[in-house]
Parts: sequence; C-alpha cells; structure tokens
Amino acid sequence: MRNKPRPRLTLLSRSWCHLCDDMRLALEPMAKLHAFDLQIVDIDGDSALESRYGEDIPVLLAGEYEICRHRFDAARVTAYLTNPR
Repeated sequence: MRNKPRPRLTLLSRSWCHLCDDMRLALEPMAKLHAFDLQIVDIDGDSALESRYGEDIPVLLAGEYEICRHRFDAARVTAYLTNPR
C-alpha cells in the first residue's frame, strides 16, 4: 500500500498583514495534528497575485481550492486535511 502524499497548503499573504500573521500562527498547532506542507507566498512578489487579491488576504489554498479567507477557520482546515480533495 502506498502512502498518501502530504497535502500542500499555500498561504497567500503580505509582510505587513497582521491577519496573515494570525493565520500562519493558527496553522502551527494544526501541523502537530495533521501532516501537511505549507508554502507561504508574499503576493507583493507576484504582480498577477497582487492584482488578483490586493488587500483581500490572507487566503489559504490547497491547489486552486480556497479553504479560508481573511480569518482562520479551524473546522474547514480540519475537514480538508482529513479528507483532501
């Protein structure tokens, strides 16, 4: 039996965004309960992402699937991590 690949989550953020910091910190305890990889992307380094999201961040994604936006939603994150799409 093959091991399932670890889910990869992407947190779209900006360095000056306190809500982004809050979401990143909220994800830390989740990593102790569920195995996942987290990529943090500062949208200021990507003009397409900056144009698309502007100040409408943070956004937590799994591929193109949006798990939560603005505020951390533990129930949605847990639901995704226990049954990835």
